[in-house]
Amino acid sequence: MIYPIVAYGNPILKKEAEEIPEGDDIQQLIQDMYSTMDHANGVGLAAPQINKGIRLFVIDSSLMLDEEDEEKGIRRVFINPIILDEYGDNFGFEEGCLSIPDVRAEIIRPEKLTLEYFDENWNLKEEEFSGLTARVIQHEYDHLEGILFVDYLKGLKKRLVQSKLIEISKGKISTDYRMVYPLK
Repeated sequence: MIYPIVAYGNPILKKEAEEIPEGDDIQQLIQDMYSTMDHANGVGLAAPQINKGIRLFVIDSSLMLDEEDEEKGIRRVFINPIILDEYGDNFGFEEGCLSIPDVRAEIIRPEKLTLEYFDENWNLKEEEFSGLTARVIQHEYDHLEGILFVDYLKGLKKRLVQSKLIEISKGKISTDYRMVYPLK
C-alpha cells in the first residue's frame, strides 16, 4: 500500500512519536513505508509523515551517493531509535522533505552519530553512521521528535520560506505523489 504523505501544518509532524511495543508485528507497515518512500522518490520516510505517531523510519541513503563516493549508502529500517551521541565536524548540506515539497535549505549537522535501534526482526543494534547516511538518519530522527528541518531556519531565511509553507499546508502545490493537506 502506498500511503499519502502528510503536508506541513499537520499537527502530527510536531508531536513526539511513541515507542512501538517490542515484538509488535509491523512487517507490512515497513514494506508499505518503503513502497511509499520509493513512489515519492524519497531517501527517507518517518512514520509521522504517513500520519502514524510511532517511532519508526526507513531510509535509502544510496540514492544520494555517486558511484565514485567512498561512502556506501544503506537501505534500512529503524525501530524505536535513540541517538546516543552526535560528533565530528559540523557540515552544511541542502535538505528537503517529502512533507515540505519545493522547499530546500542548508542545514548544519554533525558528521557522525551513534544510534541504538531495533531492526525489522526486533534485534537490538548499536551502530555508528557518518556522512550523508548520518544526515538522512538525523533528519528522519527529527521527525520522531516533532522537529522539521525548517525549524532550524532563523531570521530572514525563516521569513523567506514562510509564505511557501502556508501554500503547502493549503495544498497549493503540485507533487508526483499523494498528499494530505491540513488546511485544504
